[in-house]
Amino acid sequence: MLEQIVRDYLKKAIRKHAGLAPGLLRMHFHDCFVQGCDASVLLDGPEKESVPNLTLRPSAFKAIKDIRTLTDHQCGYRTVSCADVTALAARDAVYLVLLLSLSLSLSRGYSLDQLTTPELFLQSGGPHYPVPLGRRDGFSSATNETTMASLPSPSSDASILLCNFSKHHLDATDLVALSGGHTIGIGHCTSFDDRLFPSQDPIMGKTFAKSLRRTCPAKNTVNTTVLDIRSPNTFDNKYYVDLMNRQGLFTSDQDLYTDSRTRSIVTSFAVNQSLFFEKFAAAMIKLGQLDVLTGNQGEIRAQC
Repeated sequence: MLEQIVRDYLKKAIRKHAGLAPGLLRMHFHDCFVQGCDASVLLDGPEKESVPNLTLRPSAFKAIKDIRTLTDHQCGYRTVSCADVTALAARDAVYLVLLLSLSLSLSRGYSLDQLTTPELFLQSGGPHYPVPLGRRDGFSSATNETTMASLPSPSSDASILLCNFSKHHLDATDLVALSGGHTIGIGHCTSFDDRLFPSQDPIMGKTFAKSLRRTCPAKNTVNTTVLDIRSPNTFDNKYYVDLMNRQGLFTSDQDLYTDSRTRSIVTSFAVNQSLFFEKFAAAMIKLGQLDVLTGNQGEIRAQC
């Protein structure tokens, strides 16, 4: 019943606003990487107000709140944790935007309303994966210092990223696969304008840089652009093709291809979408189990 509730809500919400999908995926990552998958990022406090979390989408917070209200009504009050809702929402949001963008429902004779079971999901070949449940919610928000130290910056190079991920027992393949979440979503000018001003990053393709300057004509411009220029609304492997063509938006993206330790993984995903989906699913399973609270730990919050 729980997975059905999450999926039914997101089918309607993502049909109206596909940008919700990257928002939910990013929220799950930001939650798990700070003090474990405990839904602490949802709490009002220093973690939520930390700079990396200020650009989390309001629509993602609303979706978690709405889904939790539905689970309270249908599963029982304070039966389902906010942390479990967040993990399930990230999985199904990615999957549903994939189905929408590729019009798989039409090509396989299904309407989106019929795509409600894992069996039908799996027929599309996308990165569906099991989400173990039983997480409990954290009692408190992380400090600003902890949040800033835990979340990778868009300006991080591969060495910083590999070190950061290794602290969570995630390897280079996990890093490159999870970075593939940038195949959907947007980036703010302030997250990459250091690559344009005062001079262009020589790694960045010249035509790509020229295009970005039209969106971000000066430092600290309040604009956004897509993360994947080839297929910004499709969950696919084109993000890795971007990197091979020096069209990665953030330093943290492009350096995955520049660095010899991750370059071959980028190439393998660029030429084999099924491999990317497989490794993305495996990495998401690992991500969703980082420092989870279970049993008598934590709580199931009255409100997320």
